[in-house]
Amino acid sequence: MRHIGQSVSFNRPDGKAVNGYLASPDVAAGAPAVVVIQEWWGLNDQIKGVADRLARAGYLALVPDLYRGASTVEQEEAHHLMSGLDFADAVTQDIRGAVQYLGASANRIGVTGFCMGGALTLLSLNAIPELAAGVTWYGMPPLEAIDPARIRVPVLGHWATQDAFFPVEGAGKLEEKLRGGGVDATFHRYLAHHAFANEDAVGDGRIAGTQYDPAWAQLAWDRTLTFFGRHLWR
Repeated sequence: MRHIGQSVSFNRPDGKAVNGYLASPDVAAGAPAVVVIQEWWGLNDQIKGVADRLARAGYLALVPDLYRGASTVEQEEAHHLMSGLDFADAVTQDIRGAVQYLGASANRIGVTGFCMGGALTLLSLNAIPELAAGVTWYGMPPLEAIDPARIRVPVLGHWATQDAFFPVEGAGKLEEKLRGGGVDATFHRYLAHHAFANEDAVGDGRIAGTQYDPAWAQLAWDRTLTFFGRHLWR
């Protein structure tokens, strides 16, 4: 897979350096930006492709390397890597550092993530005031970790009704909590399995219960780009 971006290094609020993958649009001047948060596989070709897609749509897109160079195609190793990740540190340092790095050139910054990255997206919206909008894809943290009073920006969510990892009933409870707390939250549900927007989830046996669905993925992407277009281009 040919990528259009490049490796970059940026600083966390505590001064430590983090690497990442940055994809830039043809016209970067005045472009808004999006932080892209990986699935539990790591910073792989598929998630770089997400950043490339956003860049082709006109955004600066940065994927922070939360695993510090590690990635895998094996479920057991992915679970090990995710289990070793300090989510609070990833949000308040790695992801916020990425937001601040992008803030040097972009006035408005969004965040999006998938599976583990979807959970981190919600936690980031809960903790990073510089963000202007967020899109979570089939992933959420424990409900009690979310404080609607701290989320002051619009949220879009994509959920799979046949998700064996994040049951859609949980999305309903999250939606109720966010809206009850005054958050501008819009959730869409798709007759699909977990990871329906991941082109690599093609029933190759890596992980049961995941399946790419190009039709639903395209609809979710159309909604995502419309959402970011409405809230990041000012």
